[in-house]
Amino acid sequence: MSIEKFQVLESTCLPLPVENVDTDQIIPARFLKATTRKGFGENLFRDWRYGKHNKPIKDFVLNNQAYSGKILIAGKNFGSGSSREHAAWAIYDYGIKAVVSSFFADIFKNNALNNGLLPVQVSEGFLYSLLTSIEEDPRVKIRIDLQAQKITNLSSEASEIFEINSHKKKCLLNGFDDIDYLINLREKITEFENKQHLRTKLI
Repeated sequence: MSIEKFQVLESTCLPLPVENVDTDQIIPARFLKATTRKGFGENLFRDWRYGKHNKPIKDFVLNNQAYSGKILIAGKNFGSGSSREHAAWAIYDYGIKAVVSSFFADIFKNNALNNGLLPVQVSEGFLYSLLTSIEEDPRVKIRIDLQAQKITNLSSEASEIFEINSHKKKCLLNGFDDIDYLINLREKITEFENKQHLRTKLI
């Protein structure tokens, strides 16, 4: 699966200051029948977005016209629960390219990175300042520079460095999934195998 290159993202944000959001809340189990990654975005946070008779709940952030953007600012412990990869699919398919939280469940974090979605883990203090800033002005933009591993509030200019696995960073910067990454190394792998074969013949 080819993914979109992630280098620098500058966007307004979708604030979701809820702790312990699990994968069943991100994408309910009844929507997991599809086997392709397409189409899951329309059911992202389905039970929070819609009430009876599929009527949109106006106050929920994805239905609130005051908020938009490609960055989701979430509460602590995001993506807990089951290991379903569909949670990352749904967020990415909706158009969100990065999720910011003070803590991610490990399996969700890995699923996100494998599917082009960047999880940015920040301190609780920085997360609180982001949510407060966006609440005061929904037009506030956040800048995420993956190469520098830096997230910046462009309104206050406050910033923080975040950690990311070096392999996954390289994949995101180049728009590679793990298979693309190996294909990109094909010439080096072939060269290594040829050297090993030659060495074996000389022994």
